[in-house]
Amino acid sequence: MAGAVSYRDVFRVPEFRAMWLAELQSVAGDQLARVALSVLVFADTGSAALTGLTYALTFVPSLLGGLFLTSLADRFPRRDLIMWIDGLRGCLILLVAIPAMPFWSLCVLVGIVSLLQPVFKSAQVALLPDVLGEERFSTGMAIRSITIQSAQMAGFAGGGLLIAIFNPYVVLVLDALTFFGSAILIRARLAPRPAADRAAAGAPGVRRTGQSAWGLLFADPGMRALTLMLWLMALVAVYEGMAAPYAALFGGGSVAVGLILAADPLGSVIGAFLFSKFVPEDRRPGLLGPLSIAAAAPVAVCLLRPNLVISILLFVIAGAFGTIVVMQTTTSMTLRLPDARRGQAIGVSNSGLTTATGVSPLFAGLLADRTNAATAIGWFGVAGTAAALLLALVWFRANRSAPVHTP
Repeated sequence: MAGAVSYRDVFRVPEFRAMWLAELQSVAGDQLARVALSVLVFADTGSAALTGLTYALTFVPSLLGGLFLTSLADRFPRRDLIMWIDGLRGCLILLVAIPAMPFWSLCVLVGIVSLLQPVFKSAQVALLPDVLGEERFSTGMAIRSITIQSAQMAGFAGGGLLIAIFNPYVVLVLDALTFFGSAILIRARLAPRPAADRAAAGAPGVRRTGQSAWGLLFADPGMRALTLMLWLMALVAVYEGMAAPYAALFGGGSVAVGLILAADPLGSVIGAFLFSKFVPEDRRPGLLGPLSIAAAAPVAVCLLRPNLVISILLFVIAGAFGTIVVMQTTTSMTLRLPDARRGQAIGVSNSGLTTATGVSPLFAGLLADRTNAATAIGWFGVAGTAAALLLALVWFRANRSAPVHTP
């Protein structure tokens, strides 16, 4: 029966349990590394700019990896790719943990780790339908979303605590061990599968290029609406990148900044849990339009300059609905994509999400310099609400007749 799949049903699948535990380790380790690198670089150089550059290197190269390397998730067996990438990332982080590592070497190593992240993520998401089947896939994605947000919060908090007890080098070694542990789990618990595009390698009209992935993402009105709704969620979450100036507008300090930054992951966990627990699976795609509007509208309220408490509540609500949209658009896109090109197309869509996440605070900051942070964030919310209304209409018309590629 639609909507009857529970978390327990998903966790009964041994391969999913291994993938879940492997990702939990990797995500928590990533956050440990970001905290450790920030502390390490600032202690060694005393430069806030170089510290910011190092932190950016944990994100920026992933855009290039998403555009140019995610076809590997279709060309090679996904289980093997996940395993080898985790092993390689573990080795690279061990090199970063060597004391007195030159700064330029550290930047290169961290950049390569970031470059590999979208390949890992694309292979993992593309493999999930094979592991869970279509009927469990949506619930599995919800569990994955809750896990990632929770692991990020725990990793950031745990990183600071561990550094206080030990030192950044020990934390980096622990991060490397999480990657090795993930690789061992994947090797031991997941069954080997052939490369997804092996059977389609000689099919006419199938090309292994980024252009083919773009073509899949914009092939029909339904896929276009899903892709644009996904990217829109990064634009309306601009309040994360504007946390410091927004808090300062109300006289808040570092505590207020931390609360604003915590609002989105808190809302994400709540939203993913409630949506997956109480909304029947067959109704979820049809709700994407209203949910997109609900994610953008609270951000528009910032134009009224509500106080800090109300603002944080609005950001929790926006984070909850935004995460639901990201989760469901990714689920619907994955099931609509042909398996032979699923990994690459997911990688390109995630690259667009990464780009939008980085671009929105930049433009909001420029607008805030001319007005103020609340006005800038509010106008992003207004524009996002208008775009969500349009995309909701397109999606409503396209959703009824769209094809689904079952795994």
